[in-house]
Amino acid sequence: MKSLWKRLGWGARISLAVIAAYFAVAMYGEVQYRVAKARDVTPSYNVVHEDLRYKAPSLAHPLGTDNLGRDVGARLVQGARIAFHVGIMTSLIAIPLGVLLGLLGGYFGGKTDSLVVWLCATVASMPGLLFILAISMVVGQGLLGIYMGIGLTTWVGVCRTIRAEVMKHRDRAYVQAARVLGYSHLRIMLRHILPNVAHIILIQFSIRFPSAVATEVFISFLGIGVQGEPSWGIMINNARLRLWQGVWWEMTAVTMAIFVLVLVFNHLADALRDALDPALRSARG
Repeated sequence: MKSLWKRLGWGARISLAVIAAYFAVAMYGEVQYRVAKARDVTPSYNVVHEDLRYKAPSLAHPLGTDNLGRDVGARLVQGARIAFHVGIMTSLIAIPLGVLLGLLGGYFGGKTDSLVVWLCATVASMPGLLFILAISMVVGQGLLGIYMGIGLTTWVGVCRTIRAEVMKHRDRAYVQAARVLGYSHLRIMLRHILPNVAHIILIQFSIRFPSAVATEVFISFLGIGVQGEPSWGIMINNARLRLWQGVWWEMTAVTMAIFVLVLVFNHLADALRDALDPALRSARG
């Protein structure tokens, strides 16, 4: 871990600090949400204040208020909570599924690999938005439909990357030695090959997270996703209707929050790839 920290540049370290700040804000929003739910009261970020409509940024409301007098900053915090929910939960669906299928296809080859390749091609050919919409129609609108829809449509890239890497390792000396010693296929895959491709999982997570957040923002903007909660997509959809009135602060705050989060995750993904990919390290070394 110390070696990895040394290989990461200052840009990646700053990105990690920004991500940690976003995570802290999301955790604060989670506490607010849980407390309001436990008390069965309307959360403060959803309370309407007619006398505070369209207030520009001030000391009382640093990011201003919206058309219902709700504090934009408080709603932005809840948007961060939803974004981290989506990024983490969809990764917990897509990454294990992609890793499992990639391991099986890359290690066994033959018919197993052909089946995995067929599954990847089939899922990749399906329009992701329509698939998410179909799942939402089955399980109902809300976060569960988003989790299932995004998670079950974004594992293909993980699977293909893991499969290609496992194919490089399956005929190497340490794998052949494990076979000679009589180790089971499961042990060879999980105890010997998987640790040598684990860096790809970390890189894929850092790539997938902002992609999942952006997808959630888009589908919530269309009205398919989160209902009754201040998702960033819903905030953008509401704010765009008021730009012509000169109410710029809500749109600016949301777009900047999304921009910074995606930027730091993309920068971190590039830094992790440079630091963890053996081929890149040897080429530079």
